[in-house]
Amino acid sequence: MRHATANLSDIIFMARIEYPESVGALVDELKRLPGVGPRSAERMAIWLLQNPKADPNALAGALVKAKTDVQACGVCGFFSTQGYCAVCDHSNREAVLCVVEQATDVLPMERSAVFKGRYHCLGGKLSPLDNVTPEDLRIGSLLKRIDEEEIEEVILALSADVEGEATSNYLAGLLKGKCPITRIAQGLPAGGGLEHADALTLARALEGRRGV
Repeated sequence: MRHATANLSDIIFMARIEYPESVGALVDELKRLPGVGPRSAERMAIWLLQNPKADPNALAGALVKAKTDVQACGVCGFFSTQGYCAVCDHSNREAVLCVVEQATDVLPMERSAVFKGRYHCLGGKLSPLDNVTPEDLRIGSLLKRIDEEEIEEVILALSADVEGEATSNYLAGLLKGKCPITRIAQGLPAGGGLEHADALTLARALEGRRGV
């Protein structure tokens, strides 16, 4: 009986063994990344620590440099390292303004090789459930740009989900009478965002845009 009890104690004690605290902290940080669960975070942490191809110092340096250097463009909200982004630095862009939700939506549009105008990143979309109101988005600067840059057309390129539709309708109401307003339509699936669309899909969506 005593022997059985001792073995049970050993089992309980061994079950409490975990990774060192520093490894656990690394796993916890990796778990905070979008789409990364506990098991995936653990595998990545171990790979970074043990794989000869891994270079944790280079990764940490790149993260720190990107965090330090990259900022939102003062005009459109896209990624920038010098105050203004590459798009806003080109004065020969067409006077057509494409309104998107996030800065990450600009590159898919650029890669479509169809759109030659300018961009405005809202920084999100209206969502009462998440307490995202018009004041939380870059709508004021959008209105200012339309007045100052003599924009010939505004293209609303927001997601086709409920929040995206609500944001598009809200902006259409604000911009009515200021300039022609269109929305990308053909080619983008309902509930989908720009980050999931390929170049051909985006090209067709831009060509098939409709008036608001």
